[in-house]
Amino acid sequence: MPPAKPQGAATAVVILSFILAMILRILPLPPDWFALNPDWLALLLIYWTLLAPERVGIVTAWLVGFLADVLTGRLFGQHALAYAVIAYMNLQLRQKLVGLPMLVQCVWVLGLLLLAQLLILWTQRIEMTESMRVIYWLPSLTGALIWPLVLGLMHRLGHLDVMRGS
Repeated sequence: MPPAKPQGAATAVVILSFILAMILRILPLPPDWFALNPDWLALLLIYWTLLAPERVGIVTAWLVGFLADVLTGRLFGQHALAYAVIAYMNLQLRQKLVGLPMLVQCVWVLGLLLLAQLLILWTQRIEMTESMRVIYWLPSLTGALIWPLVLGLMHRLGHLDVMRGS
């Protein structure tokens, strides 16, 4: 188990991870690759609500969602709603998720990412800006597939691996 980090350093790591996720979110990619780009902010919200629920919770998810809306030019509140809902669900089941096998964790993450996309799609349908295509759901699948890599990377950065029960 890595040594405990000072309060300010731990908060800085959380903030820097969200800044990096926002950069990855708006990174210009070729159209074929863009469809595979996972929702990095949602993945980190899932990670941090499991690892540090006292530091990252529903309000943080809401604020990060508003920033995502501003960065992506979406209807204000789309990501905020989706992120707050997945943070709430993750926080509610946090104790049960600790120590589950990686395959089960990936299925859980897939479900949360699909729910977030469904909520965003629902708000887009209200605005009538986009039609639904199968390719719309690919980022959720890639997000679930890279979940083990996200856990490994964050663990290497010196954080507790809550998902494995350490």
